[in-house]
Amino acid sequence: MTVSSAVPSGGDTDAAMCPYRLVLEHVTSRWGVLVLIELLDRPHRFSELRRAVGKIARVSEKMLTQTLQTLERDGMVHRDAKPVIPPRVDYSLTELGREAAEQVRALSLWTEQRMNDVDEARQAYDEARASKTRAS
Repeated sequence: MTVSSAVPSGGDTDAAMCPYRLVLEHVTSRWGVLVLIELLDRPHRFSELRRAVGKIARVSEKMLTQTLQTLERDGMVHRDAKPVIPPRVDYSLTELGREAAEQVRALSLWTEQRMNDVDEARQAYDEARASKTRAS
């Protein structure tokens, strides 16, 4: 499958603001991936989500807020603000978000399973490049 056949008709993958590319960037961003996978298990309050994501990579409150807002705007995350004191906000996946999160998790698992193969390929590439450089 080529990249062009993977893009729905009408999508210009070369355009800087291609809507397909923007959604893909949101879903596969550093924090988007972690948020989507974490929310697959259950809804989280903001602080719970920050701690869970923080176990993998340190995320600022601002970055997590921006990521959640972006995913909410794309229809993938639902924000449920309860009018209580102190305020309580829960984040969960919409059906669209669950579908995306399952795909992202599958790619994440594949990456984890095939990391040795990737490392071997990188080593072979680096060795081949180094030998070409020495031969020049």
